[in-house]
Amino acid sequence: MSRKKIALLGPCYPYRGGNALFISHLYEALEKEFDVELINYKLLYPSLLFPGTTQYDKSDEHYSEFTGKRMVNSIGPFSWWRTAQYIKKMNPDLVAIDWWQPFFGPSNRAISAMLHKHFPNKILFITENVISHEARRIDKFLTKMGLKHADKFLALSNIVEKDLPQYSRGQKIYRSELPIFGWFKADDATDIAAEKEKLGFSADHTVLLFFGYVRRYKGLDILLEAFADLAAQRSDLRLLVAGEFYDKPEFYDEIIEKLGIGDKVKVINQYIPNEELAKYFQLSEVVVLPYRSGTQSGILNIAYGYQKPVVITDVGGFAEFVDDGKTGVMVPTADKYNIAAGVRHYFELSKTVDFAENIRRRVASNGFEKIAEVFKEILADSE
Repeated sequence: MSRKKIALLGPCYPYRGGNALFISHLYEALEKEFDVELINYKLLYPSLLFPGTTQYDKSDEHYSEFTGKRMVNSIGPFSWWRTAQYIKKMNPDLVAIDWWQPFFGPSNRAISAMLHKHFPNKILFITENVISHEARRIDKFLTKMGLKHADKFLALSNIVEKDLPQYSRGQKIYRSELPIFGWFKADDATDIAAEKEKLGFSADHTVLLFFGYVRRYKGLDILLEAFADLAAQRSDLRLLVAGEFYDKPEFYDEIIEKLGIGDKVKVINQYIPNEELAKYFQLSEVVVLPYRSGTQSGILNIAYGYQKPVVITDVGGFAEFVDDGKTGVMVPTADKYNIAAGVRHYFELSKTVDFAENIRRRVASNGFEKIAEVFKEILADSE
């Protein structure tokens, strides 16, 4: 019996970030069960529209350097036509398009529109998010445009599943939890004390970690306020902020200066390459995600990979991925009092709760092979 054929369209290497890593993992999991052609972007974001220094993964270490077929230009209509023609020649049993950002509405709309009549009931949109965390009116318009020709959806969280109906026409929605990336693992050879000293910390300092690119919805300003209160009560606490600032760093510098915590906060304003991830997570006690909004977080996924618990706000779909009191601590809203209380509660629980073991169990129960099983169901329903 011949294997089913899937055309998978989404970003992977050489692009950086959680979306590219997700698609790389998904491709490898699906390829074990199906014939999969991965169609990548040759231009993801125009440089003028990208807020960071680079959208490419400049790390020395990569999960995979497989690029797939790089042919989609997000702003190039001719490439959309070429991509659709390429997929038609493939004649797949399923066309799976990764959706995570309204910016790709026009390209996704055009490609799916050209394929819609040729592959009835076979166009799946994998929805990591439905709408951006900082949605504007234009984002809602672009989302409706981009998803217009979907025959079905795969939602990666309950909150996405709930949001989808306002951008769809009643199509079937399949569900899968976003799997944990198995690539991030602790390095037993890491000298934790030495790595702390390189950052200006002492070996006996207890470090809170804020990781990833900095934008307002991620709540770093809230964490700084909370940390000032915590540090006033515990002299051993330190805060490490590691990630590239997409907001103006001066805004956060002023908060740090106003609060008088400059000697207790270390800021690394740059993209952190893969080979440096382990040391930052391993030297930290807990990862704090004080998000104002969101659906899910790649940072949470990475933290679990390093068996690090989280203190996280109960927004979007985060509650689905955190076992409160076991793999982390949930707080109801993003304000300095809740975040500070959540950190204190974590320290109290850590005296009796084995967070690392709980995280290991959760990771073991949520691999990419489970999402491959969902694709079997989707393909069976597409016949």
